[in-house]
Amino acid sequence: MFKAFHHVAIICSDYSRSKHFYCELLGLEVIAEHYREQRNSYKLDLALPSGEQIELFSFADAPTRPSYPEAQGLRHLAFAVEDVEKSVAILSAKGIKLEPVRIDPYTGKQFTFFSDPDGLPLELYQQ
Repeated sequence: MFKAFHHVAIICSDYSRSKHFYCELLGLEVIAEHYREQRNSYKLDLALPSGEQIELFSFADAPTRPSYPEAQGLRHLAFAVEDVEKSVAILSAKGIKLEPVRIDPYTGKQFTFFSDPDGLPLELYQQ
């Protein structure tokens, strides 16, 4: 029944800062950008090379979501990469702080975590 994820929606606290992070630092491609005047809100559609999308929203006065300690609900968003160490080097050179690379004890694959500007946990996972 399910083929893949179509998109993941993220609500940010600072639209310009998050747009810069996802577009300039992570390199996601802008599909469409809309300002919704009646909601005083932006909706930015971003694409990964595989076709999955991230919808980045801004809403005035959106409450913060706890991440640490881990709360119930969506835990993190994981990006598949060919080479975790190379991806870490690229993101580190752009000023993004990443955790040390670890090995998944069940798959033997490398992975690491970092955060978006609002503290949303993001993961790099070896394809």
